[in-house]
Amino acid sequence: MALAPIVRGIGWSGAREVIPCGEGKGQGGFCKMSEHKITVTLTQISKMIDHSLLHPTMTDADLIEGLRIAKKYNTATACIKPYFIQQALKELEGSDVKVCPVIGFPAGNSATQVKVYEAQLAAKEGGKEIDMVINIGKALGGDWEYVKDEIKQVNDVVVAEGAILKVIFENDFLKNEHIIKLCEICSELDVGFVKTSTGYGMVKQSDGSYNYKGATVEHLKLMRQHSKPSVQIKAAGGVRTLDDLLHVMSLGVTRIGATATIAIIEAAIARGITDTPTTVDFKPIAGSESGGY
Repeated sequence: MALAPIVRGIGWSGAREVIPCGEGKGQGGFCKMSEHKITVTLTQISKMIDHSLLHPTMTDADLIEGLRIAKKYNTATACIKPYFIQQALKELEGSDVKVCPVIGFPAGNSATQVKVYEAQLAAKEGGKEIDMVINIGKALGGDWEYVKDEIKQVNDVVVAEGAILKVIFENDFLKNEHIIKLCEICSELDVGFVKTSTGYGMVKQSDGSYNYKGATVEHLKLMRQHSKPSVQIKAAGGVRTLDDLLHVMSLGVTRIGATATIAIIEAAIARGITDTPTTVDFKPIAGSESGGY
């Protein structure tokens, strides 16, 4: 498993170097980033994406169409409902796009034994990356022994089956202190990724409506800062454009969850990004500062 990018100064004002940039087949080399600029390849962009096929209304036909998109655009994985793993493997045959089932999704309330069984079954059936939601209430209540034990048990069975675990925090419900503690636990347990959100963690607003922020620049910086280099960062929820992807990449994020895969890849092609390293400008995510932390 590739190391997460580490942002470091390279000796001139306003510039940073991100090493390595992305992971996956054919992604050698470096990704250089200065203020609002980044050097990338098309494969680095496509292999940043977990193509998300998780909405509860999606039919089997919708899932098959989504898998064909993931295969066509050479994403890192297709993030799939766990009942559909076998069909997903068939649809993705002939590509290196991995199947990524979700566990305890989206609320994280299942008993630990259920999550362990679900994760082990998903990995045995061919899921190579497993995204699991923590018990959010236990984290908010400060029962860190429970949280750590659950992550450890799930990680142990996933790794034993040759897969890797992504641990979903659901940051909209948490304070920075919770996020930091979760990063420290996941670093100690050597999980594959820490992940911001499910994309379904709606928070009631003052006007009575429900909304969520998903992956924010503040939280991504915090997660990269408090996770050891071997633990990668996945941004999910709110990364909808090529500029969004390039910005979070510049922060050390190595994976995003996205439903806007076609728009992102087609925008990269339109901007002249190829498999030869290409330097492009990016527009920072609104309300944030550009660049590394």
